[in-house]
Amino acid sequence: MVLKGDIELTRKNRYFWILFLSGVIFLGCFLIVLKKGHNQDVLEEELTTIDFQQQSTPNSVVKEETIATENQEQTQQNTLVSLDKSTEAKENTMSITQEQDESETMFNDVQAEFYYTALTEELKEYITGKSYPDTTEPIQISYDSLAYVHILHYDFAGQVQEGELICNQAIAQDLVDIFYALYEHQYAIEKVRLIDEYNADDELSMADNNTSCFNYRTVPGRTKLSNHSYGYAIDINPLYNPYVRTKNGIEQISPENGIVYADRNVDFPHKIDKEDLCYKLFVEHGFQWGGAWNSSKDYQHFEKTKNN
Repeated sequence: MVLKGDIELTRKNRYFWILFLSGVIFLGCFLIVLKKGHNQDVLEEELTTIDFQQQSTPNSVVKEETIATENQEQTQQNTLVSLDKSTEAKENTMSITQEQDESETMFNDVQAEFYYTALTEELKEYITGKSYPDTTEPIQISYDSLAYVHILHYDFAGQVQEGELICNQAIAQDLVDIFYALYEHQYAIEKVRLIDEYNADDELSMADNNTSCFNYRTVPGRTKLSNHSYGYAIDINPLYNPYVRTKNGIEQISPENGIVYADRNVDFPHKIDKEDLCYKLFVEHGFQWGGAWNSSKDYQHFEKTKNN
């Protein structure tokens, strides 16, 4: 038989366990919720940290990459500049070398135009009976003692012309050197032709202002052979530098059309005096100037004495 008191006790115990279990369940739920909230905060903090790292890291990387790129571009630019300078230096060196080569070639080409040789058979035939006498009488100079001289010179128009002379072999190199120096200074000489083109007529050659050397002839007005006969004398721009002689109070001028240039106190182009380059060069090579003579003045004339 169950007592009423026992039933009450049993009921109270049941309520207790129900409340206890409910409390446990509630506490468990609370703890779960609390832990979940904490985990959410941690997760959000971690996400924030990750997001911050994602935001800051790329900027740093980008900055470093940008700097690296700029450095690389600068290096490439410096390399290109260096290559450009190197190329330019090489081109300048090549240009200078090319100019030097061209200048040297031009110099050699020009210098090659100044030379002398023995007379060819053709040339001997050409001058015989003109500047070289065609006679059976003894002649004071042989063909073998003469030389053909080839030069370049500037004419009165400033143009380069070829020139030809025949002289004694003893002064051939002197003439080559002198005329080369005159050419370098663009010293103007109107004509340099063999006097044979004027049929060995000295007056015609001078009147045409022709510069010439060898001509087997006597001194004007005398029987003595001129130094031109031995190829030791040369006349330069004779029209502007005439031969002047006073005989019996009468002034003789040769060529006749050079009378306007007989007064050496007057300044005019192509006048030879002691300040003239032509005078200085010939004197340096041991020539005497006819303009310094006493009895007569031959301003066109330079000569060396035989065996000088």
